[in-house]
Formats: sequence, structure tokens, C-alpha cells
Amino acid sequence: MAGLEDPRFGQFDPELGIWIRVTPGASYQSKAALFLDRDGVVIEDTGYLCRPVEIVLIPGAVELIAAANRAGVPVVEVTNQSGIGRGYYGWEEFQAVEQALALKLEQNAAAIDAVIACPYHPEGVAPWAHPMHPARKPQPGMLLAAQQRLGLDLSRSWIVGDKPDDLLAGYHAGLRGGMHVLTGQGQVHRPAITAWHPQGFEVWLANRLSDAAGLLELLK
Repeated sequence: MAGLEDPRFGQFDPELGIWIRVTPGASYQSKAALFLDRDGVVIEDTGYLCRPVEIVLIPGAVELIAAANRAGVPVVEVTNQSGIGRGYYGWEEFQAVEQALALKLEQNAAAIDAVIACPYHPEGVAPWAHPMHPARKPQPGMLLAAQQRLGLDLSRSWIVGDKPDDLLAGYHAGLRGGMHVLTGQGQVHRPAITAWHPQGFEVWLANRLSDAAGLLELLK
């Protein structure tokens, strides 16, 4: 595995409080991004995933990411990593999982253009304890960092997630809307999402990530 200081595979930005990897030299036809939560949306949520062997892609995820790539829509993974915050595993394990995921996607002609992760948690261990870090979803810090690094138009962008915090991060960042899926922990949180009616932020209900294909037409 590449070293933690190799920018090709990501680096921790202490000022922003995030781990970030941006694909070098990538260019996009669209400035509107498709933001994706990872666990429960792209891959199965096994609980504090830290081993590449545990990666299981959710059906339809590869196809949608590949379609976004072909359409020139930037795909950005934004993931809370409370397992790091709680001291269950470290950045090396996280990076190993991300590299393995990238390889699985590459084998299917798909790629995530940027990965952003926040380790902070209210019950975290030092140095990751923080009552409400601005980068941890539902706060918008990871999405705002993506805007700065990729030059995105957040007002036209969408986020897909299985938890209210995913969509709330999009709302707080000024995204056009969010799609809630039933994979991962989606079944548990669907009632809360259904009862939420934010102004100026569209909420779509879907079964899984493959149902987000209609979003690509809005993002082109």
C-alpha cells in the first residue's frame, strides 16, 4: 500500500479536519456533482468497515457511478469515519479499504473522482473528539471542501444517502436536493425523511443507488 503521505492516495488536512483524495488531472463537463455516502449506499454497511475483504458493492452502484463518469459528472464520496474517531482503526486501514474499492470500480470502468472523510465524533478519542465538527455530517464541511477543490456548483448538485445526516449535510451546503435510499440503514430512517419538508431543497425517495439514474440528467 502506498504511504500515507502520497497525495495520489489522499492526505489529511488538519485545517479542514478531513482526509481528502482528488483524482489527479481529472476534468469534468459538469460543475454539478453527485455526492455519495459510502457505507450503506455504495457498499454494504458492515459496521466500522476496516478490511478490504469485507467490501461488498451494493447492486447498481457501479453502474450509476460509471454512467456519471461517462456523462462528465463529478462523483464525490463523503463519509463520516467514526471508527477512526473512536479508535477502532486508523488511516492506514481506511486507505486500504478505499484503494480496494477504487480497484473494484476500475475493473468495471467506474471511478470516484474525490474521496473526503471526517474522523471527528462527539464520543471520539484524542485527537478526534469534537462535539460538532464542521466537517462531520450533518455539517457541510466536506461538501464545501469539495466545492473549493473541484470548483463545483453546489446549487445544482445532489447527495445520495441512507441517513438523515447525509441529506442534512446537503441541505446545509446549499445543494439542490438529496435522495434517500433504503439500503444500509435507510429502512430505519425513512419515516424521518418522509416527514421532513425543507424549503429550497428537493427530497427524493428511492430504493437503492441505481434509482438515482434520473439525477444524472439534472447534473449534466
